[in-house]
Amino acid sequence: MPEGDITSPNNTVLVETHDGLCTITLNRPKALNALDLAMLKALGQVTRAVAEDTSIRVVILRGAGEHFMAGGDVKWFKSNIDGQPDKQIIRREFETFIHEAHVTVTALRQMRKPVIASVQGAVAGFGVSLILASDLAIAADNSIFTLAYCHIGTSPDAGSTYALPRTVGMKRAFEIALLGDRFDAGAAHEAGLINRIVPAAALEKETSKLARRLSLGPTHAYGNTKELLNLSFHNTLEEQLAAEARNFADCATTLDFAEGVSAFNEKRIPQFTGK
Repeated sequence: MPEGDITSPNNTVLVETHDGLCTITLNRPKALNALDLAMLKALGQVTRAVAEDTSIRVVILRGAGEHFMAGGDVKWFKSNIDGQPDKQIIRREFETFIHEAHVTVTALRQMRKPVIASVQGAVAGFGVSLILASDLAIAADNSIFTLAYCHIGTSPDAGSTYALPRTVGMKRAFEIALLGDRFDAGAAHEAGLINRIVPAAALEKETSKLARRLSLGPTHAYGNTKELLNLSFHNTLEEQLAAEARNFADCATTLDFAEGVSAFNEKRIPQFTGK
C-alpha cells in the first residue's frame, strides 16, 4: 500500500501520513472526542489498515481540539436504551459495540510499529484504554484522567481490566476502577500510565520529536521487541528466553542489523531503513 493511501470512512477520525509517520486524530472536538458508532467503525478500519501498511514506521494517536477523549458518548448510549424495553436487544447491541471497540485495541497492540498516545485535557473511559493500548504516552500538564465507568453503572472494557493491573498494580487498578476518581498528569506518571509530562503548549512539538526519533530507528527490531514485551506476561522464563533467541536471530538477518553493527565498529551514527 503506497504511503498516504489510508483514508477514514468518515470525518470522526482523520489520518495523515508523511515520511513513515502516521497521525490518527480523533475528530469530534465538540463532544470532547467521545466515542460513538461512527468513530468506532472508523477507528477499527484505520488502525487495521495502519497495522498492515509496512511503509508506516511510527503512529501518533491524538485528539482534535483541547481534549484527547472523554470516553464513550453517553448521550448516544441513552438514545440506545430509551424506549427499548427488550433487555436482550440492549445486551446484544452493546456487546456488538464493545467487540467493535476491541478491534482497535487489538490492532494497536499487535501492529509491528511503535504507537505514541499524545494526550491533553480530558482522558476518560475508552481514552484511558487507548493510552494503555499504546506503547508510549506523552501528556500535557493539563491532562485529567479517570476510568469513569463506575459513574454510569457499568464495568470497564477495551482491555483496561487487562492492561491496568499490569501497568499500575492490582491495588491501584482497583482504586482507579472502583472509585473512578479524577487524577492529574503527575499522578498518571507516578502510576506508570504515561511516560512524559510536557507543558500543554509544547505537546505537539515534543510528540513530533519523539516520533521522529523512533521513525529513524530499526523498525523491524522494534516490531520484534514489541512482540517480546507483549509475550512476557504469558510466557514462562524458558519460553521467553526461547522467544528472545528466535527474535534476535531474526533481526540478525536484516539490513538494519548489518548497518548497526557496521556503524558501531566505524564509530558513526547508524542509518536505519527498517529493512
